Amino acid sequence: MAKVIMVQGTMSNAGKSLIVAGLCRIFHQDGYRVAPFKSQNMALNSYITADGLEMGRAQVMQAEAAGMEPNVYMNPILLKPTNHVGSQVIVNGEVLGNMKAKDYFAYKKQLIPNILEAFKKLEQQADIIVIEGAGSPAEINLKENDIVNMGLAELVDAPVLLVGDIDRGGVFAQLYGTVALLDEEERNRIKGLVINKFRGDKSILDPGVEMIEAKSGIDVVGVLPYMYLQLEDEDSLSERFLQKDVGLIDIAVVHFPRISNFTDFDVFEQFDGVSVRYVSSVAQMGNPDLLILPGTKNTIADLKWLRESGLEARIRGMAQTLPIIGICGGYQMMGKSIEDPYNVENGGTIRGMELLNTRTVLQQEKVRRQYKGRICRAQGIFAALEGLTVSGYEIHMGKTDSEDDLLQEFTAGCGYTKGQIYGSYVHGLFDQKEICKTIVTSLAEKKGLKMDDLAAMDYQAIKEREYDKLADCMRQYMDMDAIYAMLKESRIQDDN
Repeated sequence: MAKVIMVQGTMSNAGKSLIVAGLCRIFHQDGYRVAPFKSQNMALNSYITADGLEMGRAQVMQAEAAGMEPNVYMNPILLKPTNHVGSQVIVNGEVLGNMKAKDYFAYKKQLIPNILEAFKKLEQQADIIVIEGAGSPAEINLKENDIVNMGLAELVDAPVLLVGDIDRGGVFAQLYGTVALLDEEERNRIKGLVINKFRGDKSILDPGVEMIEAKSGIDVVGVLPYMYLQLEDEDSLSERFLQKDVGLIDIAVVHFPRISNFTDFDVFEQFDGVSVRYVSSVAQMGNPDLLILPGTKNTIADLKWLRESGLEARIRGMAQTLPIIGICGGYQMMGKSIEDPYNVENGGTIRGMELLNTRTVLQQEKVRRQYKGRICRAQGIFAALEGLTVSGYEIHMGKTDSEDDLLQEFTAGCGYTKGQIYGSYVHGLFDQKEICKTIVTSLAEKKGLKMDDLAAMDYQAIKEREYDKLADCMRQYMDMDAIYAMLKESRIQDDN
């Protein structure tokens, strides 16, 4: 029977995901088999496991920190928003269907057996399970049907760490207000408070720490500094979207309203002098060296947005001189048309950007698979990519074809290129160090910059280094003796 601890937050983006990853890394370093778990994750960044099932990328990141192969037991329910009031519901890695928020709220308790079954499967693989909550446990309008915060903590008898974000201000009100809104039994589950993203002299904070401990009756077991890490962000609150500085090599990524899998581009941030900017207007576009059209959960709606915002016209005007790469939904947009005969998204047919002579038809079944192949043909500025091996994964509802003999296969079986316009369904395309290094080097040479000695580590090696850095910081600023005491006292209810 696995030991268990749960990390909840006073709000979204308080730092739960990274703290869970850090705890996973620490326990892994200390010799335990450890696994992350999040019963329900709402995110557009997803991943395909080796057995072709879909899960949230945050739990993939945490599994990497734990030294464990990702599997869907770590994230049995994934919600991928399709619009402001509805989501695609994925259970145990497979699509259950699309639901309006109100309908899902009424339905979700029926998924408790799925959650508990996944948890039991994970127990067979781990000595310790580190659970991540979602949003805040004090959303009093949602508590009745909660399956991801205190409701889950009760189901699996988990002690809770409550994390507050001091960087946004009001951290003591966050922590005290959250505790005050909980029932007595729920309050008793909170065994420690964590103040996250602190900058400055901690001695100035100490009187507040003493007061919140006295008022809440709960010890502060950590004051974590603001950490600058090259690790994936979970959701649309990502600070990466705020990056506007232009580097020597400038990569612009279109920030679609329903952008998905934007973690595909984190790898470029390892290079000094390379900027990755997310642009959502013509005014923000500037004159980048490379433009990327990323994935999206609703290709047709985001293509309409691209057209209405004026960005499509701007991109078409730049396409003669600017290299453009489309990934997944962005790749579909670059073709001549997108057809939706089965009402997968909005139904009907829409004209594409006409940068590639391709036609996409949205299908009823989602393609979910890992990908291994090579770059068959690369033209223009990125000709040096030709022949390089590729590994990643596909998640898409569309089938894209072309009858144009002038088009060449880009990624074997799932992408085309024409001139310096490239499209592919492969997520993780840039993670191989030779691919991202070749792209950056080619862009540098075009500008007359000498970057022959450009350093490029394997992206997985970079992440391993960052996980260790995260663990070292948490060991320094958290009371790990208190954390281990919580684990020792934890018990998992036997539901057999």
